[in-house]
Amino acid sequence: MAFSIRSVLLVLSLTGFAALASGPASAGDCTGFVVGVKPISQYNHARGNGFLAVRTGPGSSYQQTGEVYRGDEVSVYDRRGNWYAITCMSGQCMRPLWGTPMPSGWVSRKYIDAAGVCP
Repeated sequence: MAFSIRSVLLVLSLTGFAALASGPASAGDCTGFVVGVKPISQYNHARGNGFLAVRTGPGSSYQQTGEVYRGDEVSVYDRRGNWYAITCMSGQCMRPLWGTPMPSGWVSRKYIDAAGVCP
């Protein structure tokens, strides 16, 4: 049975797309845990103790919209310099002491111990 060049190219291109779909993880396939902040037992919102601020943008000058706490699991989906864009996955951030439950936004990268393929 003879195959045309067109049919062979079609099969090769479809095989390539399938390989890409099952290939290595891409940016955003990264989870981490909040580290390096005081324990929630020392929580004091006014002094900035016991939480990591979640902000509207990648920098401390952006407005705080939420909090995550030591040990909370987060998903990392973007990075700008030393800032990660995160979403709360599990932990106290599901029921925060301040702000909305399951916050999403920007946090300082130095307080996230991340694994996987991070942005």
